[in-house]
Amino acid sequence: MKFNAIATSALDWAGDGLALMLPERDVALSGNLAKLDEKLSGTLSELIEETQFEGKVGNSAATRVGGGSSVRKLIIVGLGESTSLDDWRRASATSARLAKQHNCKTVGLAAPVWNDDSATTAQALVEGFELALHQDQRFKSEEDKTTQVQTVNLLGLEGQDAAIETALKICSGVILARELVAAPANSINPLTLTETAQAIANEYGLEFTVLEKEDCQKRGMGAFLAVAQASDIPPKFVHMVYKPKGKPRKKLAIVGKGLTFDSGGLNLKPSGSGIETMKIDMGGAGATFGAAKAIAQLKPDVEVHFISAICENMISGRAMHPGDILTASNGKTIEVNNTDAEGRLTLADALVYADKLGVDAMVDLATLTGACVVALGDTIAGLWSPDDTVADAFLAASQASGEKLWRMPLEEPYFEVMKSVHADMKNTGSRAGGSITAALFLKQFVDKTPWAHLDIAAPVWTDKDNGYNSTGATGFPVRTLVNWVLS
Repeated sequence: MKFNAIATSALDWAGDGLALMLPERDVALSGNLAKLDEKLSGTLSELIEETQFEGKVGNSAATRVGGGSSVRKLIIVGLGESTSLDDWRRASATSARLAKQHNCKTVGLAAPVWNDDSATTAQALVEGFELALHQDQRFKSEEDKTTQVQTVNLLGLEGQDAAIETALKICSGVILARELVAAPANSINPLTLTETAQAIANEYGLEFTVLEKEDCQKRGMGAFLAVAQASDIPPKFVHMVYKPKGKPRKKLAIVGKGLTFDSGGLNLKPSGSGIETMKIDMGGAGATFGAAKAIAQLKPDVEVHFISAICENMISGRAMHPGDILTASNGKTIEVNNTDAEGRLTLADALVYADKLGVDAMVDLATLTGACVVALGDTIAGLWSPDDTVADAFLAASQASGEKLWRMPLEEPYFEVMKSVHADMKNTGSRAGGSITAALFLKQFVDKTPWAHLDIAAPVWTDKDNGYNSTGATGFPVRTLVNWVLS
């Protein structure tokens, strides 16, 4: 699919499908919209009247234009009176889905300029359109044979080629994350996920290091290795580094949970608990590597470390037992009271490793707790940080991307329920406040680096089409991570 930023207006454009993104105030059709309606023989006003289109966010309609017209299909999508950039993305996504549904090969996309910023408008429109039409056909025996959109013209946004390129680079990272998370565990395992990271590093010139099991043992990564020990596939600890050509303005680290499959271990997940979806438990690593792909193409003046402790949580005669006491790489001991709280064990050693890199700030992201889903629902991730500057930076990055975060409390007294009689701590606390106690557990493995934790358990996957996210893996929060690095 090719995107072009052109000077042509909606009034003069010709092609298969003309998509108009209309605020509520424009439904009355004045000025050029009235001229366009006249040119289309009243089709625009008739479509608005017949569908009772009010221009509100979520309103949309489409119709065929009469014979002899320079436009074959007309699409209208409401923007309401919104000032949210994400409504532009979502309206673009709706336009994309309708254009495909109506067999449009060429599309003209006309939208008001958001906040007088043509570059940001163009980037948002491309992100919405590109991500909405991404289809993962890898595991189907037959490809989708419906008409595909081939060319999208951004009308009245000439000169925004750089914004288009930026959007496509970011989308390539989102799509990589989607495809990693969506792939089943017999396709993505610790070996193949590491090979993917190696391929990204080779293609985009990133430094690449992989610590094998023996290397992790030498570093005392007892928490990570305990989770991995039941699997027949060896664990891999991946560390990629993007370095700018000059002196970096800042140094950052992104740490992604990399459980390519989580059976629950000896605390086996029962049938009906979602065990069949546990391929998504590497959603943090998927987003980390997707961000690496995007950032390596964008080339910011920031050094970024991408880290993941990758393994499976399986069952065998070697499996970690409930009641085992583990020693993490910072010397702290952990009593395992639930083998299904394994992600935090792998992150413990990954955070200790990242904390020693001397970066200015770091973030971990993980499909960590069902408690966060209960607290925040299906589309919002939890954010924890003891550092207001880091937290504010992530909230700003989230606002720009439309990927929703909500800051949660690090309520220190809650850690009391994590204390163990025989070790420094247990790996789970009480049912109440489960996502908070998980964050407090991770905090024990960060010594000096400003840090944030993102619990992305819910928004990495959607069970139905939602805006620019199609059913399946969403690529959350690649765009937020990119915004954080760029800002």
